[in-house]
Amino acid sequence: MGRNLQNLTDDHKPLADTIRPNILDEVVGHVEILGEKGLIGRMVRGENYKSFVMWGPPGVGKTTIARLIGNSSKINFLSASAIFTSVSDLRKIFSDAKVKKNENNERTVLFVDEIHRFNKSQQDAFLPVIEDGTIILIGSTTENPSFSLNSALLSRISLVTMGKLSRNSLGLLIKKVEERLGRKMPLTKTGLEAVISFSDGDGRRLINILEEVSSSKVIIDEDGIEKILQRKVFYHDKTGDNHYDLISALHKSIRGSDCDASLYWLARMLMAGEDQNFILRRLTRIATEDVGLADPDALRICLDSWNAFRNLGAPEGDLAISQAVIYLSLAPKSNANYLAFKNSIKTVENEDSFPPPAHLISKKNRKMEDLGFGKNYKYDPEFNDSFSGQTYLPDQLKPVSFYKPAERGFEREMKKRLEYYSGLRKKLKNRDTGEKK
Repeated sequence: MGRNLQNLTDDHKPLADTIRPNILDEVVGHVEILGEKGLIGRMVRGENYKSFVMWGPPGVGKTTIARLIGNSSKINFLSASAIFTSVSDLRKIFSDAKVKKNENNERTVLFVDEIHRFNKSQQDAFLPVIEDGTIILIGSTTENPSFSLNSALLSRISLVTMGKLSRNSLGLLIKKVEERLGRKMPLTKTGLEAVISFSDGDGRRLINILEEVSSSKVIIDEDGIEKILQRKVFYHDKTGDNHYDLISALHKSIRGSDCDASLYWLARMLMAGEDQNFILRRLTRIATEDVGLADPDALRICLDSWNAFRNLGAPEGDLAISQAVIYLSLAPKSNANYLAFKNSIKTVENEDSFPPPAHLISKKNRKMEDLGFGKNYKYDPEFNDSFSGQTYLPDQLKPVSFYKPAERGFEREMKKRLEYYSGLRKKLKNRDTGEKK
């Protein structure tokens, strides 16, 4: 079991180690997975363990949670390093675990830190022992398991996603440190904010900084923290105005085709620890809202960049984000797609819900056929230019024109296509009107 904090006397231990929680309820953050309704919370409280892997950035408590499970459970708890453990080492662990299971009905939980470092052979070795219950695997990784773990292993385990610690959670961690040391941190309000901002959701980093400043004889402000850390601290409240101000500046800079400004705001956000997925989501939106069909490749570039980041992670994957920003900045712009969709929604909201024309409704039975559903439907591929000219909007709706392409980029081509089909429709309409006369 974990040591009682009140009895800690070894001042030489790192602070991060001495304030490790003793029970799961003392872990800061992650209520959604550690609470009574959370996946890990339910397992521990019911002692009904199943194999799972924790995926999240460094310093969010993955190893601590695994150790607490080992401390609090009536199980054989082992840990292994994915770097130094070979397939033969695993087979020895599995063999011993099988003996304990058969002779004493004792379960073995094996914790593997940075499990993504296991190669395919090592991962495959887990399949039969997880399947028959010999081993309960708990893994931790900073890499996306979808790419780093094979599909056979993923199908046998649960995946627990852990995000960075929130500013509130980091604040609670500071209080725990102060309680452990029995004194307040020698920090001004701006100094405290600088520590939280620099920690960027990493609890271990926060504690290490606090350990460094805790013995200071003077009160340290923001400038003092920057001198200690030897780098500037970028404030970025990921839930407040600053969060949206910076993404707004990035969006508007791209819309204004200012490549340099766009890269500046991207750098500001990344240096402040913004979630890259949040940035990539907005870039993908920009590709459809501000660039649109003026450059159809913009959407593909954004999705490819997103996929590259998921594979590489930070900081290598940040270059993929930069590439998308540069491409969007210099792409021809058109909001015709955005306006077309917006106007179509407005029309639907303001008009009655008219049914489709009868000839567009498939006849599902004889009764529907007798009522005229599907009658006179024209199959376009059978006509010249694969175009019949029949009506597709509700009969009761006045003619509308939602999409109005710009004279820029690929939308010049889209405009030609739109005019081509409009001309065909008008030609067929005039012909039909003449025939009726």
